[in-house]
Amino acid sequence: MASKTRSIKKILVANRGEIALRVMRSAREMGIATVAVYSEADRNAPFVRFADEAVCIGPAPSKESYLVVEKVIQVCKDLNVDAVHPGYGFLSENGEFCQALEKAGMIFIGPTAHAMLVMGDKLAAKAAVKDHGVPLVPGTEGAVNGLDEAMKVAERITFPILIKAAAGGGGKGMRIVEKESELKEGLERAISEAQNAFGDGSVFIEKYVAGPRHIEVQILADTHGNTCYLFERECSVQRRHQKVIEEAPSAVLTPELRKRMGEAAVAVAKSVDYRGAGTVEFLLDEKMNFYFMEMNTRLQVEHPVTEMITGLDLVKLQIRVAEGEKLPFKQGDLKILGHAVEVRVYAEDPANNFLPDIGTLTTYRPPQGPGIRVDDGFEEGMEIPIHYDPMIAKLITHGATREEAIDRMARAIDDYAISGVETTLPFCRFVMGHPAFRSGKYDTHFIRDHFTPDVLEGKDPEERKAAVLVAAHLMQFRQVGKPQEAGPVQGASAWKLKRR
Repeated sequence: MASKTRSIKKILVANRGEIALRVMRSAREMGIATVAVYSEADRNAPFVRFADEAVCIGPAPSKESYLVVEKVIQVCKDLNVDAVHPGYGFLSENGEFCQALEKAGMIFIGPTAHAMLVMGDKLAAKAAVKDHGVPLVPGTEGAVNGLDEAMKVAERITFPILIKAAAGGGGKGMRIVEKESELKEGLERAISEAQNAFGDGSVFIEKYVAGPRHIEVQILADTHGNTCYLFERECSVQRRHQKVIEEAPSAVLTPELRKRMGEAAVAVAKSVDYRGAGTVEFLLDEKMNFYFMEMNTRLQVEHPVTEMITGLDLVKLQIRVAEGEKLPFKQGDLKILGHAVEVRVYAEDPANNFLPDIGTLTTYRPPQGPGIRVDDGFEEGMEIPIHYDPMIAKLITHGATREEAIDRMARAIDDYAISGVETTLPFCRFVMGHPAFRSGKYDTHFIRDHFTPDVLEGKDPEERKAAVLVAAHLMQFRQVGKPQEAGPVQGASAWKLKRR
């Protein structure tokens, strides 16, 4: 049902860091005033200074500030806010927050509470899309009730299987079970993790897809019945089931497969009368079969790569949809423009199992130049707080071709100067030079199969070049069953590893 057009003049951004800044910049270009809410730990953050108005809503812990619905809504009332943009994380997929805002007469820039609640529960999501022609991984339709039922399911779909939490994500409450003897422990640990992380111990079982690629499709829907897919993002380079590197489009999708996946994503959105920006995530197996995994009912961290290859501003489109406007394009109007790559710059030590490395940004100088975009929320001299996700920035590059985008990313990483904390930049630089990534022949097991911390330990560029060449040699050996001469890896000799 079409909604009436309602002009938005002031937006509160219920978030922090780089995503708060990113939303505010688009709002300012649209002539919309912005309000920041911040914790005591973020008092001097750039997003607080950038906003037209800013209000402190509590101590550093998010459960005492950013996650307190009543405090956010009170600021909205006090400052006559028209709409709230939730960014990602925090309250972005909280149906109760959405309902509370609408009850208070404000617009939630996102989907309906119903869509969030359905897609936020993986079992409910599978049930919703089942009759819409969307491929599903074989498994249970509901939560597993005990070990006996789990054993019967495993016997039917055969091992290996994947036990997953019905609520939440991020790899919590997830266990791969290779054989029958591991089932009892795997089930118990998954249930315990799910209960501790989400307050809901419900788990379900799916057939484990070996060697999968993680492909997600960006969709956008208005309130007039128009839903489009904005192509796909490849998100297969992950640590702990969480993304580190993304690119758009995928290196392996054919135009026909892209169309089928895009149309499946649109069907998922229509199953819950979706509005706004959302992402439908799929697993793609070795035979190019794809399966629905979940839908994220918000803007994704990696949305910039989609913006780079479409020329669209997703935040502006979110706002226009929230105002009740129609999408300004049809599916046939959309084209892929070149290639984009994004790396997440985390304050983590890749040589120490990617553990957070909190400290002060003694040096912070992001790269510049053609085709380079940096979405960040920090400045030189700032501390990385322990209370939140340790992401410092998102580094995005765009090129006419995939090769150019990767080469540009390698150069940008070399030019990125950070000291005071360890970051994921050395790992990301390693990936840019690795033959598996450059060839596009990689999956979600990239880190397991290709990365060990010792490749980052050498200080001699020639040693690092040799390590990449050895990796290429081993990869070719695995593919053809005999050793072949490994050719030069473009960009490897220029690798300047910054262990600062």
